[in-house]
Parts: sequence; C-alpha cells; structure tokens
Amino acid sequence: MFFESGDAFRRAANKSITLLGMSGVGKTMLAERLPTDLWFHYSADYRIGTKYLEEDILDNIKRQAMQVPFLRNLLLSDSIYICSNITVQNLDPISTFLGKIGRPAPAGAEEGGLSYAAFRERQDLHEQGEISSMHDVARFIHKALDIYGYPNFINDASGSICEIVDPSPEADDPVLETLAENTLLLYIRAGEVDYQRIEAAAMRNPKPWFYRDDFLRAVIPQYRAERGLPQAAVEQVEDIDPDDFVKWVFPRLWQHRIPRYQAIADRYGYVVEASDVADIRSNDDVTDLIAAAIDRRVRDAA
Repeated sequence: MFFESGDAFRRAANKSITLLGMSGVGKTMLAERLPTDLWFHYSADYRIGTKYLEEDILDNIKRQAMQVPFLRNLLLSDSIYICSNITVQNLDPISTFLGKIGRPAPAGAEEGGLSYAAFRERQDLHEQGEISSMHDVARFIHKALDIYGYPNFINDASGSICEIVDPSPEADDPVLETLAENTLLLYIRAGEVDYQRIEAAAMRNPKPWFYRDDFLRAVIPQYRAERGLPQAAVEQVEDIDPDDFVKWVFPRLWQHRIPRYQAIADRYGYVVEASDVADIRSNDDVTDLIAAAIDRRVRDAA
C-alpha cells in the first residue's frame, strides 16, 4: 500500500501497517506506542503459536512430561491437563518447540539438540503457520473494524518473514502481494549499534531461529570446518553443539536476512531507522515517522 504523500497518510481514516525487521529491532516496541483504543494489534508470532502450532507445541510439552514418571501417571489417568500460556510478550513455547539442531541431550539432561529431520519438520511447520498467519491479515483488518470498531490495524510480523517469501524483483510472491495490497509495509532497519545490541543478547541467550533449508545446508559445512569437526553429510549433526551453533550462525543469519528485507522494502514499502523508532513515544510520533518515510520515498523517486 503506497501513499502519494505523508499528508495523504495522515488524512487516512483507516490505517493498516505491517512492521518488518529482525527480531529485537523494535517492531513490538513501536506497536506498543500506539493507543489500544485506536489500533488493533495483530502479532504474527502469537497467531502462529495459538492457532497454527498450538497442537504441536502442546504435544512437544506432553512428550517431555511423559518422561517424568510422576507426571506420566497423572497424564495417563487424565488427572491433569497441559496448556501453553503464549502471550505477545511471552513467546517462549514457540521457541521451545522450534528447538536447536545438534547433539541430543545426555541422559538426565533437560534440553538437547534435534536431528536434522526432526528440526526440519518443525521448521517446515513454523513456515506453513507463518505463511497462513500473513494471509489472515486481510480478514483480521475487516474483523477489527467490523466487530471491535478499531479504525486502525498494526501487523507485527515475525522476524523470519523475509525467509518465507521471495523478495526478488521478478517474483510475485503471494504473501508479499496480499500484505502490500492491504497494509503499508514499514521496514525498521537496524544500524551497527542496533546489531551489536541484538547480537549481545543472542550470545547471552542463544534462542532458536528459523532457517531456510538452503541456508542451513550451506552453513553447516562451514561450521564444521571452522570448529575443526570432520566433514560429514549435512544430515549428520549429532556432534554439533546446539548452543554453539546458534551463536556461531547468528551473524551469518543476520547478513543473509538484511538484503532480503531491503529488497522487500525497495519494492513494496518504506524504511525507517531503528534508532528513530527508539525515540517514539506516542501515536503522533508514529504518524510523523511514517509520513516522513513516505515523503522521503516520494522525493527519491522524483
């Protein structure tokens, strides 16, 4: 969705925005600056976890609980039930389900790596859920206005959206096309300071990520070479340390994603800097930020 000027965006009675960018860059923070009585907040990750991966997440939790005799007996006798408490602020059940590739946990340990096949299966389920959650956006824009009376809509897209679409100029990707038709796409671009902050957090707490299969197959041999591990078939990951791999791969994943995000913004949307988003405090600030991005693109195209 494009506007002829920043003022045209300001005048729009019903605004719909999709936020794009790496996890940790400030998408959710910007969305939270918008007043909840005027904006419907749609979180892709929340939708994925509560709609498309809900059963798989619960099955994963139950699988772990069945290994504890006390819990196993209670589950088998229907004495307890298990549910996940996913919120926009707490998406840990999704990360736990995605898991990490590599060496399985030793006996008695709580967490370990997954085989390539198991890891890929979970990644594929997440990808399907993410695609479906983005196709749901148009319907939720209508629902937000028709049922709840929200005049405006904000879609906080997952950090991995650039991986599930084809951002090349010659492609007509169905996810991007439907998002661009129904929302203004706003890419929050990270600078070097933002990268350092996000990388430091990733090193302290190496969380699971989504990887394209072609990317994963390319980087695993590189990891083996740099870590002095014997080369083997990509699918043989039993000697890979899960946390070490997540830390090692982070800067490479970042460099892989940045041009994909930029390609999306160049064709479909607008760009703001993460450093500017950090200064946002109100609905008016958000409007001013986006209006300036629109005017900037109009000037650049002239």
